[in-house]
Amino acid sequence: MPTTRANLLSLEGKTVLVTGASRGIGRAIALACAQAGANVALTYRSNVRQAEDVAAAVRALGRRAHVMRADISRPEDVATLGPGAREALGRVDVWVNSAGADILTGEARHLSAIQKLDLLLAVDLRGTVLASWAAVELMRTQGGSGGVLLNMSWDHVVAGGMRGEYAQLFCAAKGGVYSFSRALARTVAPDIRVNVLGPGWIETAYGAGLDPDQKARIGASVPLQRWGTPEDVAHAAVFLASDAAAYITGQMVMINGGGAM
Repeated sequence: MPTTRANLLSLEGKTVLVTGASRGIGRAIALACAQAGANVALTYRSNVRQAEDVAAAVRALGRRAHVMRADISRPEDVATLGPGAREALGRVDVWVNSAGADILTGEARHLSAIQKLDLLLAVDLRGTVLASWAAVELMRTQGGSGGVLLNMSWDHVVAGGMRGEYAQLFCAAKGGVYSFSRALARTVAPDIRVNVLGPGWIETAYGAGLDPDQKARIGASVPLQRWGTPEDVAHAAVFLASDAAAYITGQMVMINGGGAM
């Protein structure tokens, strides 16, 4: 069959594992991968109903879905993900580390700065490292043509972030994810590609809770004059997971409307 843009971007016949897929960006990535043809294993930490809703939406698209509960900060939980997904769905071709700690809208917003830092480092950084190692081990042992690993960072880690405590905390954790991912990409090439998603201002729970005037000012500050959507990030994830990105590794794609360049 001739190579076309459509089949290059297809994930038909692949299995994608998405951590933190019960809501927000992770949910959008799981659904976009299913729309591109993939079966999906997805993880959640606390809200099983939301996770099962995502799985039902994946199945409605004619794909298989498997739900796993995991706290990504716990090595024993991370160790179950690869074997669990492989047992349920046969293999894992693409692993997306989307799980992250919510220190902006959840109960953790009341923690001290040190406690917030510890949580971000445990989940976003250490959890991503542990899950990435688990993904590499799985992909190396299951046979086939390697695999793809996508990690979640933040666009501002390459531009000094913003002012304030939250920017410092997120730059510490997400900057670590960015640097770790580039080092890992060199280590596991050429069999496994490792890339990074760098969202900017994305319409998630944080944006929904902002004062409307403040939210409008942020949108107006972005060169493309709007907030991004979880689907904007998901489309980039599908591209990086697909054969259309076969010559891309060790890079961060910033999905931010030009907010950081």
